[in-house]
Amino acid sequence: MLEVHSVSKYFGGLAALKEVDLRVNEGEFVGLIGPNGSGKTTLFNVLTGVLKPTSGKITFLGHDITGLTPDRICHLGIARTFQIPRPFKTMSVVENVMAGVLFGGGQAVRSVDAGQEALRCLNDTGAKVDEATMPVELGVVGLRRLELARAWATRPRLLLMDEFMSGLNVEEISEAASMLKRIRDKVGLTIVWVEHIMGPLMNLVERVVVLDYGEVIADGDPLTVSKNEQVIEAYLGAE
Repeated sequence: MLEVHSVSKYFGGLAALKEVDLRVNEGEFVGLIGPNGSGKTTLFNVLTGVLKPTSGKITFLGHDITGLTPDRICHLGIARTFQIPRPFKTMSVVENVMAGVLFGGGQAVRSVDAGQEALRCLNDTGAKVDEATMPVELGVVGLRRLELARAWATRPRLLLMDEFMSGLNVEEISEAASMLKRIRDKVGLTIVWVEHIMGPLMNLVERVVVLDYGEVIADGDPLTVSKNEQVIEAYLGAE
């Protein structure tokens, strides 16, 4: 589904990504981990058109999407969540999700149908809101659910999630993990998930890719990667 070929991204003389190769098959649930500053969010920004790669090539479902704008990439079927939710504050929660329904998928949708679809997306994420609820009324969990619902509303084939569980407590993390599994199993959604909370990620994903200083240092099943000496050193330092 997704192929990343030797992608690099430089900011001046600083290499945020260096010759990254990544392949994601349809239906996979892949974890993307690494220490702070390893290039995870930069990779998401390059994949979704927020940043243009300095070099390399990205293909999605056979289309060369290298350097395309975010709206065109979204219309092809890639959606993402952001580490820091930034909803449209003057719009209701439902209207926020309607924006994804109306404009994300690149298909004509009537407003009345968009409203119903937005409520369905919110229900899928477990959000308990009505049509008058405003983003300011939501707590951390509610904002995370809204962020996911907005991405989900674009009808993606591939969902990129950036630290979806940040700021949640143990009970909330467990509920979020169950919800992600339910959504994924419902439609066979392909997911690449960046997360620092290792427990839920390692229990849910089928494969883990590890970045360090902008380079892929490991790619394999969770158990194998967790025992990889280079990965342990990247997180904990040399003995």
